[in-house]
Amino acid sequence: MALIPSFFTGRRSNVFDPFSLDLWDPFEGLPFSSAVANLPSSARETTAVANARIDWRETPEAHVFKADLPGLKKEEVKVEVEEGRILQISGERTKEQEEKTDTWHRLERSSGKFLRRFRLPENAKMDEVKATMENGVLTVVVPKEEEKRSEVKAIDISG
Repeated sequence: MALIPSFFTGRRSNVFDPFSLDLWDPFEGLPFSSAVANLPSSARETTAVANARIDWRETPEAHVFKADLPGLKKEEVKVEVEEGRILQISGERTKEQEEKTDTWHRLERSSGKFLRRFRLPENAKMDEVKATMENGVLTVVVPKEEEKRSEVKAIDISG
């Protein structure tokens, strides 16, 4: 009697370990899925990290960017200002060295390069950008220029 439903036939599984099931790929068999599978491993690694997740929020005083970069040191991340108002955040997560005696059961953490660029509005003070890295979270703060408040001048009405 099979403990695993028939649609998992041919897949490696262990009923007692939910992480041992190979996940079903809904795109398997489609023309573009084979194109991705035929990419060199370096390209597949890069695409895995290319979309580093970054939050961008605007406060009254600044634009604040936060990126979760677990396992990276600040030396492995670059924050740059390009062409005036373009903020660029990039870095690379290196692949762990494999030992000939190691047996890998899962390899799910991504490695490779990432690059994100953001065009900031006119009110961003690009010469005062500050970046900090703490507990794997990169925080970039871009101060904003104060909004010029127009003075209201009362006009006497004659007549």
